[in-house]
Amino acid sequence: MKDIKQILAVNRMTKYCPKAIYYGIVLSQKHGFELSVVHIIDTSWFKGWNFPMMSIEEEYKKDLEKKKKKIDNIISREKRKGMIIKEFTVQGDPTTEIFKVIKEEKIDMLILVAHQESRLEHFFFGYSNEEIIEKMPCSILLVKKDFEPMSY
Repeated sequence: MKDIKQILAVNRMTKYCPKAIYYGIVLSQKHGFELSVVHIIDTSWFKGWNFPMMSIEEEYKKDLEKKKKKIDNIISREKRKGMIIKEFTVQGDPTTEIFKVIKEEKIDMLILVAHQESRLEHFFFGYSNEEIIEKMPCSILLVKKDFEPMSY
């Protein structure tokens, strides 16, 4: 762990992403790492559909806001305790956007949730940890979705 100074926790706005944030917080506090969090909003899945998407898109935005609020509460609590957490909100392809933040911030370790949320979410969003793992130039910690470290 000597080579790790900067870690990036990924929030893809899914149900289990707070676990990745939690791991980032714990590792940063325990080992003195600098923590960054990237919030990824992927709306590319709306393109190419041949029926009115307005209601689905609005519901998606409401759901994103709800999930982002949960993460914001976690981060705010730690910031009030004095922890420094750098945040980025990006929009686009998750792999591309994560890679950009890693390069720009010189990230040494990436923290991701290991599993997809559901088949329906996978169908809509097309998230692929395999693609991210193959392309990232840093170490990666995958967090199991069924891990319950504490309640936030």
